[in-house]
Amino acid sequence: MIELSLEQIRNFRLYTHHLDRIFAKTDIDKLVGACGMQNTPPGAWETALYNRVPGCSLSEMDDLLYTEKSLLQAWSLRGIPVVFPISQSHIFLSALIAEEEEPWIYTSGISLALDFLQMDFNDLFRILQQVIPQLDDCAIMSKTSLDQTLADRMLPLIPENKRVLWSQPSMYGSPDKQTVGGAVVSFLLRPCAWKGLVVFGERQGTSPMFTSYKNWTGRSLIPEKDACKELVRKYLHCYGPANVNHFVSWLGCSGKQGRRMWNTVSEEMEPVSALGKKAYILSSDRERLLQPDSTERELLLLGGHDPFLDQRDREVLQPDKTLHKQIWKLVTNPGVVLYRGEIIGIWNAKKEKNGMDFTITLWKSIPDRPYLYALAEAYAAFRQIRLLGVEIMI
Repeated sequence: MIELSLEQIRNFRLYTHHLDRIFAKTDIDKLVGACGMQNTPPGAWETALYNRVPGCSLSEMDDLLYTEKSLLQAWSLRGIPVVFPISQSHIFLSALIAEEEEPWIYTSGISLALDFLQMDFNDLFRILQQVIPQLDDCAIMSKTSLDQTLADRMLPLIPENKRVLWSQPSMYGSPDKQTVGGAVVSFLLRPCAWKGLVVFGERQGTSPMFTSYKNWTGRSLIPEKDACKELVRKYLHCYGPANVNHFVSWLGCSGKQGRRMWNTVSEEMEPVSALGKKAYILSSDRERLLQPDSTERELLLLGGHDPFLDQRDREVLQPDKTLHKQIWKLVTNPGVVLYRGEIIGIWNAKKEKNGMDFTITLWKSIPDRPYLYALAEAYAAFRQIRLLGVEIMI
């Protein structure tokens, strides 16, 4: 069995995540489609694309999403908003559809509402699918309004003896804004997304718009039989060497669904030893893994939710596990200082009235530390915010 070194793995992942050099705007579909780009918190995908195509402006990114519509935003892996090429909708949406007896991604929390209503998941999902096609002819602003509008439209179809319960305040933390029905809809919107029944439209200020895939693109979402294979290939290419548990965690799915999908490409993968453990790579990636290439970019300021940071074997990114809690938070992560594929520090940008202050914390010294100032200045320019100052702490 091949033994892979830490340096080989880091070099390979920099290459597959397109962080080894600067790319052109003509490559954007390839870059965004590598494994999708998370867009929570809002703007995360813009920072990720900027780190691969610094020459692409914010307005050009908006055009790709809202005017050209070559890219699409929808709830995808782990149930989070993800931006991906619209041509790959079957991979980032249809592939996630659960099969019989597989729980749907993201929906485990719905059980509290189901117990309160004493209703079945599948029955409620069928009712929602009866009313949500109304999005084919309209768009709804804000997630809160989307939840409640659809819950109200479901109400006449809910058994009469359950309607009072359906309209009770939510038990999920926002009883003043959400009903129990609205909470149910919130969970079920993810499965609806994977069927092409709801996507993100153009953002209006701080509020996203929601409509159907058909209304946004002009055509229905058509599942393709090899979508699962294509998704697993993407994962293994970007995050290999990996195992099925890594894949399940990245996708946020059940073990049953993850294993089914993983096994669709079993004949295309082979075992290797990585960090002393058995893992798998695509056989087609073996040669590149064993022959690392030089990178044109060694030092980067990555956004805190860059897809490169979704590696499940986090010790590859930072061997010192005591530092992991500083990198991966429960809500919003800081940005990271990446040097040759290793996280050597974190950064935060604080918006002030007149501009942006940058704070960088390093855990080890680097030869080109002054370059960090240039990177911070370039990022502020991309965000169209004046850089007030950069503080580097070691």
